[in-house]
Amino acid sequence: MSVTKRQITEYLDIDLEKELWCCNRCGNELISARENYKKGCLVYERDPRTVHNPVIEGEFTRSPDPDWCMIIEFYCPGCGTMVENEYLPPGHPITHDIELDIDRLKEKYRGAGEGGGE
Repeated sequence: MSVTKRQITEYLDIDLEKELWCCNRCGNELISARENYKKGCLVYERDPRTVHNPVIEGEFTRSPDPDWCMIIEFYCPGCGTMVENEYLPPGHPITHDIELDIDRLKEKYRGAGEGGGE
């Protein structure tokens, strides 16, 4: 891995030199690291019943009600890897779950080499 790239999640890296979110599977540059990485992903909204099959028949199936819950999946547009998913009520804005202090990270890793100064 490049000295300027640091792994943040299982599928996301940050390129500190370019200040970009990147897929760590294919290297695709998603969006500015100062933005919500999800804005740079392909988004698929799923009916929760397609993931959680009804356990029993009838009105109360033990499957999430699509009027109350939706599954949002975020994919790398370069390779199709699912980067993240979340369960949200319909109409809820996409969550901004990672906000990094990029300037501090640059300071930390400047000149640290491959060891990362850790």
